[in-house]
Formats: sequence, C-alpha cells, structure tokens
Amino acid sequence: MRALARLAAATLLVAAPLAAVTVSAADAADEPVPITVLTSDFEDGTAQGWAGRAAETVAHSTAVAHGGTGSLEITGRTASWQGPSLDVLGVLEKGTAYTISAWVRTVSGTDNARLSVERRTGEVASYDQVVGNTAVNAGGWVELTGRYTLATDVDLLRIYVETAAGTGAFHIDDVTVSYVPSLPIQTDIPAVRDAVTSFPVGAAITGAETVTTHGDLLERHFDSVTPGNALKWDATEPSENTFTYAQADPLIAWAKANGRAVRGHTLVWHNQTPAWVFTGADGQPMTATPEDKELLLSRLENHIRNVAGHYGDDIAVWDVVNEVIDENQADGMRRSTWYAVTGLDYIRTAFRVAREVLPDAKLFINDYNTNIPAKRDKLYDLVAQLRSEGVPVDGVGHQMHINVSWPSVAETEAMIRRFMPLGVEQQVTEMDVSIYTSEGESFPTPPADRLLRQAYVYRDMFALFQRYAAEITSVTLWGLADDNTWLDTFPVTRKDAPLLFDTRLQAKPAYWGVVDPSRITSPSPSVSPSSSPSIPSSASPSTSPSASGGPGACAVAYRVTGSWPGGFQGDVKVTNTGAATVSGWALTWQYAGDQRIAQLWNGALTQSGPAVTVTNTSWNGTLAPGASASFGFLGSWTGSNPAPSAFTLNGAACTPL
Repeated sequence: MRALARLAAATLLVAAPLAAVTVSAADAADEPVPITVLTSDFEDGTAQGWAGRAAETVAHSTAVAHGGTGSLEITGRTASWQGPSLDVLGVLEKGTAYTISAWVRTVSGTDNARLSVERRTGEVASYDQVVGNTAVNAGGWVELTGRYTLATDVDLLRIYVETAAGTGAFHIDDVTVSYVPSLPIQTDIPAVRDAVTSFPVGAAITGAETVTTHGDLLERHFDSVTPGNALKWDATEPSENTFTYAQADPLIAWAKANGRAVRGHTLVWHNQTPAWVFTGADGQPMTATPEDKELLLSRLENHIRNVAGHYGDDIAVWDVVNEVIDENQADGMRRSTWYAVTGLDYIRTAFRVAREVLPDAKLFINDYNTNIPAKRDKLYDLVAQLRSEGVPVDGVGHQMHINVSWPSVAETEAMIRRFMPLGVEQQVTEMDVSIYTSEGESFPTPPADRLLRQAYVYRDMFALFQRYAAEITSVTLWGLADDNTWLDTFPVTRKDAPLLFDTRLQAKPAYWGVVDPSRITSPSPSVSPSSSPSIPSSASPSTSPSASGGPGACAVAYRVTGSWPGGFQGDVKVTNTGAATVSGWALTWQYAGDQRIAQLWNGALTQSGPAVTVTNTSWNGTLAPGASASFGFLGSWTGSNPAPSAFTLNGAACTPL
C-alpha cells in the first residue's frame, strides 16, 4: 500500500477497566493541547535560522505576511528542490510524534509545494516527505501540515519546503512544530495476540512503531509485522543495481529481537517502482518488444534475488506480486507497464525466482476488493491458471481495506469459500475499517456511533475469520494505531480512525470487538448491540415488501460518491416521510444510461436491463415515520452515468432529493 501518516497522543487518561467499555461523544472530542517546540513567525526582521539548500536567496520580507507583518521570501531558485531549510537537530527527539505546519504562497503564478525532512547518518542521506504536493498560488496563504516521527539516531536533521516543478519565488510564514505527550500503554487489558489464538495477528509498521511507547504497544499486542513501505522497490533499489536496506533492516532486526514473524511486502507492484525500471536500453519508455521484455524480466529477477536473498529465512512469507487484477478488463489483468511489456511472464518469473531464492517461504499473490465477485473471480481464474502451469503460488492475500458499511459478512465469507477448492492458504494482509462511507464525509473527531459500528464490523469479521481458521492463516492490520494511517490522506485528506487503538494509543471499541465483544456497550440508549448495524450473513430480505403499514410518502437521495473510467460507487438513502410504518420495502428505479450494479451492500439486488430493485435486509426492513435506510453499491457504466430521475417505494412514487 502507501506511506503511513504519523501523530502521537496525549494527556493522562485512566486505563479502561476490565468491564464494559463505553464510548461517548465527549470522550471522542477530549483532545489534548499540543506543546509547541518551534515557531518561526519572522516578526523580528531576520530569517530566524532558515537558510537556502543551494545558492537561492532566503531573506526576511514585509511584502506579504500570514500573521503580523513579516514573512520569509525565497528567490533566485534554479531548481524545484531549492527552498528554505531549518536545522532541527536537537529540537526533534527520537520516538516523539510531531505535527509540522508551514504557511506558503507564491509571489506569482501557481505551483505545488511540499514539506519534507532531510536526515543524515554519516554520509547517507534520507528524505522523508511530511506533506505531499499541495497547490499554492499568489492569491492567498495555504497551510502545509503533516505528522513526522524520527525513528533513528541521526547526525543531521532539517525541515525544508520545496516545489514540485517550477523555480518561482515564494514566501513561507508561521512555521510551527508541536507534539502532545504520549500516554503509557494499557497493561491491564488483554493482549490481542493472547485473545486471538486461531491465527497470528500482525500490524504494518514503519520505524516509528518500533520505538518508545509505540514499540511497547506493538510488542504487547501483535504476533507479526509487515514493513509497510520499507521493502518496496523504491526503498530497496532506487537506482539500478544499487541496493539499500536502511529502512527495512531496523524493522527486521526488531522483529528478530522480539521473536515476531515478518510478512514481506512486496516484491512486484505497479506503484512505488522507480521510473528507471521501465526505461529501455535506448532511454525511452519500454514497449512490448522482445528486447524490452528481456531487459525488464532480467531486472525483475535481479531485484528479487537481491532483496529476497538479503533476508533469506528471516522473512517466511512474501507478497510476491501485488494488485495485478483489473476486473474491468476482459482477461482480468491490470494494464500496468509490467503487463504491457511482458504479459503474464512477469508474474511467472517473480514466483519462480522467489521459490529458487526462498525454497521454504510461503509465496502469496495479494490484492484489494477481493470480496467483489467480479474481481474475486478474475483472481481465482489467474491463480488457478498459474498453479496449473506449476507456478508456485502458495497463497492468496486479501487486503480487506473496508469501511463501517461494506462489505457484508456474507460477501466476505463468499470470498474465502471461493478460493478453498484451489487448496491455497489465505491471509488477510492489510485490514483496516474506515469510519467513512463516502468521500464527501469528514469528521473533526470520530463520532461515537461510527466507532460503535466499527466495533461491530471488527467483531463480525474476526468471528468469520476464526470460523475459517483452517483457511485463514494470518490477519494483519494496516497500521498500529489511528495516529499513523494511510487513510488520513486517501482517498481524500481527512482524519480517519480505522484501527484498534486511537491516536493516544488507547484501546477503542474496535479493540473490544476483536478481544471481547461482550464489553462493547452503547454510547446512547438508541443504539445497542442487539440493534447494532453489524452486517448480516445473508443479504436476503427477512420480510417481503408489503403495504401492511402503508407505503406512505417517501424521499430518496441518490449520490455517486466516486467515479473512474468505466466504474462508479454510489449510495442511496430512502426515508419514510409518511405517517405509517413501512414493514419490508422494495425500492425501484430505471437507469437512463448503460449502468450495471455489480455489488451491493445493506440490501438485496435485482436488475433486469435498466430496471433496478433493491429490497431490505434482515435488520433494516422496518421504517418508522421519519426513519431512513441506506445502502451502497459498486457499478459500471459506458458512455454516460446519469442519476435516475424517479423512484418508487413499494409501488408508491418517492420525492428525489
């Protein structure tokens, strides 16, 4: 997957007792006050220690200011990486999670600004991006803010601002670095690895998760670790035949010292692969020629022999290839450069070489959304074909990046059962449960009801995995705690809370959903475990739609929450605006374009041509006056994707919203 964000936590809390655990909105909003360790406001007429990274000019300015009358102006740049830099060695302490913020605007024109950290140990330099490309212009100030944890001892440490492309002048102002003191981990609650014994439970980590309080939490609760980014191609072979293990070696050393297993992730992926890998001997992008294919496969073999060989038996499980399926293609294959140049031979080569280098390791193919039937079936067909050819695919990895509304337990069970005839191991490799159900949502703090729904999802999914413990041989969470999750910036920037421990490293209701669901209680009388939004094992309606309560009036909100070439995601909310209760419902509409729904959750689907009918599930079939039910879906389209113009509920027309 992608790089993880970082943030620490917080003021003193009382550890949760071994009793029912309740989450309240007040608790969720009780955030500590940060401690500021550095401020550059440029109000004293100086550059306050900031300097250029090359020969550019860095000087105090009164032309514009974010606050007060002064700022720092950077001019005379001849390269995009040039910009203001400040020494923070001795300011940032190892193992402490800091929030770094800077306000930026251009002098003229537009560009994308970035905020990063440079660190050096001896003569080895490393560059950590804190905030990625952010659009800035001359019309106003834009804040760059991100989280950073120093995980190793260094000889040099500087923060800096650069741009993505241009060399124009820009200003910075009101730079701050702050942190909140971390809490000690709770030691009077069960360890996850002691409570779940059917399979090992792991966490994806960076170096920040192996030191101080994060390291304590990791060591206490998890059986295994996955280096989230440190083993990918850009981290291990940034230039051809120049291998570096500076990021990964400390993680593997921590695992060995603490007796933890390691999942290797990943040897081949279409992302985070340096451009040189796909550049031919002629200096041009590779195409499907015999010469380019031979060169690309030789680079792949060399990479695997070096990286996998470097760790040998220290890593017993590898995601050999990652995210190769595109269910929208007739043959099911993602049209990556790997595939465009080599066809399936890059996958065959990767597994063959990995087996030669690691004869005793378990070799996996890993992908996301494998609970969507179309994708699941394409992956099944590929694995079946490869194994029939003798390609040593030992297992299938299900990433399980899911949310509080999708997928259902039934869909996930179907995912597991689909691969059982192949006789392969199955592992959950990157699990997290977003509190969001659409890209349009954003919460300043996690709402109590979402945390409760999340707890039930973890409860139901882990119960399912344990029922299939003969098939599921490992479950890994994509992160240690909510202070460090890739979902803070994907698919949009907002604070998510997808893991078992919060930003203060304290156990959440989600933790109890895994460890002891009997300790989950409701944050309010209106929500309880008996009426929880846990997803049923069957999507079939528990009651047939009827007018026993009268359909009454109704309103429908239909939204497309995400769209991409040939596909889209949507959600629908139906509200009973009448005076009578609806007992069992069927919502119908007609598509005007060539749209097909491929996957639906929180309801049961029937589609015939453009006509769509969605009926209730067992837990959302009764709509009292004023009550609503929501469901979501994934679909495909060609040409155009217009929203339906009319809806009926149990045969009565509804008001579109």
